[in-house]
Amino acid sequence: MAKFIFKMQNILEIKRKLEDQAKSVYAEAIHALEIERGKLQELEEKKELYEDRLTDMMLESLHIHEICRMENAIEVMKYKIQEQLVAVRKAERVVENARQALHAAMVDRKTYEKLREKEFETFKLEVNAQEKKEIDELVSYQFTQKAKVAEL
Repeated sequence: MAKFIFKMQNILEIKRKLEDQAKSVYAEAIHALEIERGKLQELEEKKELYEDRLTDMMLESLHIHEICRMENAIEVMKYKIQEQLVAVRKAERVVENARQALHAAMVDRKTYEKLREKEFETFKLEVNAQEKKEIDELVSYQFTQKAKVAEL
């Protein structure tokens, strides 16, 4: 039986590798996004802690210097939170770009796999036709041989 050879097998393999690379880039982008979100969460918790300390200080004896320092710390945390929000948005854009690249790579790979499947189906039909032709020739040959033997 004939062996099936897909002419674009090399391209299909490259497309598969590109898809794998896109998957790893996407996974790294998601991981980076989670890290940025974790940093944001930590900053928000720190800000809440500072706000609680400030409230406690105001309820206790008034230490103006400490209260001012805590208010400044809260403002710094608000600023850092804003910066971190920007970093989170940037990481989200990176994730979205990686997702789109992965989708494109998957579409390319699937296109070549469908081409391969169609070519394989055509190959099977050709092999079947060839086998039927060979069987018909064999049957015709055997029939003619029996007819020649019967004439003798």
